[in-house]
Amino acid sequence: MNTSAGPRLLGPAEVRFLADKLDVRPTKQRGQNFVIDANTVRRIVRESGVGPDDVVLEVGPGLGSLTLALLETCASVTAVEIDAVLAEALPATIAEYAPQQADRVRVVLADALRVTELPGPAPTALVANLPYNVSVPVLLHLMELLPTLERGLVMVQSEVADRLAAPPGSKTYGIPSLKAAWFADVRRAGAIGRNVFWPAPNVDSGLVAWTRREPPTTAVPRADVFAVIDAAFAQRRKALRGVLRGLAGSGEAAEAALVAAGIDPLARGESLGIDQFVRIAEELAGSAP
Repeated sequence: MNTSAGPRLLGPAEVRFLADKLDVRPTKQRGQNFVIDANTVRRIVRESGVGPDDVVLEVGPGLGSLTLALLETCASVTAVEIDAVLAEALPATIAEYAPQQADRVRVVLADALRVTELPGPAPTALVANLPYNVSVPVLLHLMELLPTLERGLVMVQSEVADRLAAPPGSKTYGIPSLKAAWFADVRRAGAIGRNVFWPAPNVDSGLVAWTRREPPTTAVPRADVFAVIDAAFAQRRKALRGVLRGLAGSGEAAEAALVAAGIDPLARGESLGIDQFVRIAEELAGSAP
């Protein structure tokens, strides 16, 4: 057993040993790829900016590679894991590789998409290698659920990272960019190679950093604004007058709302920022301030 102060991190041999011991094989269904490189998890923690006062929420800790690296720096970790075998095994792994930090980890067996509350102190940061097949819904759900989250750094599929951080007018700008922008300022924070995972994925990975900001001031519910965003991108590269017809009741009503919001009815959704979508939603609801 480790007797030094800091955690020992997992390398390729330790990851495979733990997986064999648990008879675990990463599944595509759950978007699982285990990180086998200690330098990578240390880089993620460093880029996240978490410190000794942070309570970190981790989603999909898997075998514990990133969890151990977080324990080098932060106050405590709440790890949400959907896989019962992995969730049950994680405390023993932490106890072996980080005995002096073992009491600073809470493991929650749950689907992060459906979690409604968490035990322990409120998390201040989200740092995670998110399951790639549900990364955007999980991120948006947690941003909405946990207003105490001040910032985060997540690893996602590279093209998803591009979408989340895209500015208006860029070819990757869309629904994820806008909905994330409601909650936070988002930026790309680097790329991650395929060879740091087991198994190596067939896609590249990227890091996305975000900092909480005040949501837009509006007279309508956020759900109304998100409904306008969804409609605007349901038929990409079509004029807003046409794609908002369903929400407005007619093309004429959509055009009137757009004009009242100061937006060209022939503009496309990908050219507008979150505040412009707020104005459209307010006009459609007849409640512009």
